[in-house]
Amino acid sequence: MCGIVGIINTDGTLIDGSYIREAIRIQRERGNGLGGGFAVYGAYPENKDKYAFHLMYEGGRNSPVVSIVEDYLESKTHIFQSEQIPVYPNDRISRGPYFKRYFLKPIDGYINPEQTEEDYIVEVVMNINKMEGAFVLSSGKNMGVFKGVGYPEDIADYFRIEDYKGYTWTAHNRFPTNTPGWWGGAHPFTILDKAVVHNGEITSYGTNVRWLEMFGYYCMLETDTEVISYIYDKLTRKDDLTKEDACFVMAPSLWETIDRTNDGKKRYLRQIYGPAIVNGPFGIVLTHAKGAIILNDRNKLRPVVCAQDGNTYYASSEECSIRLLSPNVERIWSPKGGEPVIIDFPEEF
Repeated sequence: MCGIVGIINTDGTLIDGSYIREAIRIQRERGNGLGGGFAVYGAYPENKDKYAFHLMYEGGRNSPVVSIVEDYLESKTHIFQSEQIPVYPNDRISRGPYFKRYFLKPIDGYINPEQTEEDYIVEVVMNINKMEGAFVLSSGKNMGVFKGVGYPEDIADYFRIEDYKGYTWTAHNRFPTNTPGWWGGAHPFTILDKAVVHNGEITSYGTNVRWLEMFGYYCMLETDTEVISYIYDKLTRKDDLTKEDACFVMAPSLWETIDRTNDGKKRYLRQIYGPAIVNGPFGIVLTHAKGAIILNDRNKLRPVVCAQDGNTYYASSEECSIRLLSPNVERIWSPKGGEPVIIDFPEEF
């Protein structure tokens, strides 16, 4: 039932959050007020070379976990700037957790020889998420996530996302079915520069979680979608798979199709990465610093529509959102199940 929208400007044009707010607002019937959220890329140009950590503290600003987290961050990273994320309570959302952001870099001498800088940051994120009452909502450079319990337009107003500008935006309207509606469980879900909004249900969640834990990824946000961002990060960053191969791993062909085409590479990927297959009905928009991916389950049990208008791409669970953003869009189509739409920014971006 959930609603998803993505706007990707491959020429780097910045737009404010009012556009994505309206695009997801008109999908109100796809949610039930238990979750809305947004991801934006390009929001922090003055700190674009630093990791932007968005933190949520459930116990408020005076919770002991705030100082515990900050002591930990100071012991592991250089914090160049920290500040409360402004919120604007209203008659729909009168209060929420305490939100704070930190712009930081790892301490070089603390990175192990077998680690990359990004491995180190992932480790920091996972350790914070294990602390009771603290959650890292986003940790990429020049990007951030704003999410919570409410309809997405209410969340947009609570964080006043029209004050932020970005070249890529995603939005989510949540209708939870078998997982709780809480602030940390709203979409998007992220790791480093990857952010995922999802409509559907991940029936392979248990298998996916156990596989991810072998590689240092821990799912602490009580929602199945979290596994998708971690799986994609593992496949593309740590295992160096291409975007196409990573998408095939998550939504592979049936064995009978692989046997009929005698595709050795696809057979190998499905054998090696069986626990990373994402089973169940799903439609996702996965964004990263250099582009985006739109992907359905192989049976296309959840709707996703894509469109292109010049240098701008759109993805949505409803065509109406795209028509609102670009009434005369020049190209619009519905991707086939299991066949990813891969959007890459120019090399010089």
